[in-house]
Amino acid sequence: QVQLVESGGGLVQAGGSLRLSCASSGRTFTNYAMGWFRQAQGKEREFVAAVSWNGDRTEYVDSVKGRFTISRDNGKNMVYLQMNSLKPEETAVYYCAAKWGYGLGSSRDEYDHWGQGTQVTVSS
Repeated sequence: QVQLVESGGGLVQAGGSLRLSCASSGRTFTNYAMGWFRQAQGKEREFVAAVSWNGDRTEYVDSVKGRFTISRDNGKNMVYLQMNSLKPEETAVYYCAAKWGYGLGSSRDEYDHWGQGTQVTVSS
């Protein structure tokens, strides 16, 4: 089993930045690709970004390209999401997720383990 715990959420003004962190424990961290998803109130959970097991490949939803950066530190069993130029419409609960294997994934169904989420609120 893999346990994931997110942190770093909070309230930020539009145009500001936040860095989310996700701590992993349990099974071997490098067996998993990692992803970030978000869910706004009343909407479905959507893919934001993913990183391969060794960090050499990343994938982003088009709306965050150039503003968000996903990274991981396998020595610390951590994954991060640096978010810059945040917009009010990006207010959501952000979830960290783990996907078994080496391929990236952008579908919720591909991910095996989920954290509890951290709230990000962007004020206008």
